Amino acid sequence: MGGGSGGHVTPVVAVLKEIRTLTPNAELRFWCDTKFAPQARATVEAFDASIPVHTIVAGKFRRYHHLTVLQQLTWPSLVLQNIGDAFKVVVGFIQSFFKLIIWRPDVVFTKGGYVCLPVGLAAHLLRIPLVIHDSDAHPGLTNRILSQWATAIGTGAPLEYYSYPAARTKYVGIPIAAEFHPYTTSEQAVAKKEWGIATDRPLIVVTGGGLGAVRMNNIVAETLHSLQQLGSVVLVAGAGQYDELRSLMPADSEHFQLYPFVTNMHSLLGAADIVVTRAGATTILELAALEKPAILIPNGKLTGGHQLKNAAVYEKAAAVAVLDEDVLDENKKLLAQEIKLLLSEPEATKAMAHRFKAFSKPDAAKDMAALILHAARQ
Repeated sequence: MGGGSGGHVTPVVAVLKEIRTLTPNAELRFWCDTKFAPQARATVEAFDASIPVHTIVAGKFRRYHHLTVLQQLTWPSLVLQNIGDAFKVVVGFIQSFFKLIIWRPDVVFTKGGYVCLPVGLAAHLLRIPLVIHDSDAHPGLTNRILSQWATAIGTGAPLEYYSYPAARTKYVGIPIAAEFHPYTTSEQAVAKKEWGIATDRPLIVVTGGGLGAVRMNNIVAETLHSLQQLGSVVLVAGAGQYDELRSLMPADSEHFQLYPFVTNMHSLLGAADIVVTRAGATTILELAALEKPAILIPNGKLTGGHQLKNAAVYEKAAAVAVLDEDVLDENKKLLAQEIKLLLSEPEATKAMAHRFKAFSKPDAAKDMAALILHAARQ
């Protein structure tokens, strides 16, 4: 179970691959929220088209890090949305309860996101072993609730960042596919050719995740000319804003490409010389495994400020560059300036990427699969 973004789905696929290796005859199913279903289905089918992908109704408890509690309680549309989504959680719970009765799995694995709450609660009520994984350095509300009943808990960051029961918790890292590994110069050139990108210029990849990031997309759109003076640009914009950007931006060529969503992200990121992205935990660890120079633009408005906390961990280790999105909105030239700085100091940039690589845990998917199978046998 996972959804809401690609950061919840790609780790599940990495774990499914390990489970399939360890128990070839295992019956696998993937459930996600309705909104992210098309992207999730494409990601899962790229691994194994025979795995059924089901959707669950789920609601999101909206809380914003940049607003006080009083401001949120006096925001009528926000309150109404939360009330409406509370009913969706109830519907999702009932839906999950009957689906689990009919299928009766040996274990339920929830990767994170609000859609996991109704399924996790139903699994607990039916006494089905529940295994959860928390990627972010700041635990989310869903995982904090489900951790009370989880048989086992895997974490993406060291245990010091969590208050989960130590006896049931293990630091495994974030499961990522084996395809995320450092690219040699020749492998990078081959990847650029596969994407139809010029091999004689640096490649700058900008991605806001599976659903995109409007503010990041707009910054790229407004500064594209400056960015193209530094290298080729690929923007993964998300499906929601793709049509709008397609009408505003140049046609695809070997120097610029625009995509709504990418399934084989390892190949695109492997081709990159610089990656600009949000600070979602999964994307960060994928880039660390690739040993890529990265510029993080965390979304400071998300619940608990978890992207800010994620970015701070790596910025403290001088493993990434971090830009404040509010400051960027005021001075959009800062993005091109930061990219130019990284490209002009190749040795320092390479050392930064090497420090980044130290955070990757290549056995995370295997360790998480072992936790899940152990819970099923219990």
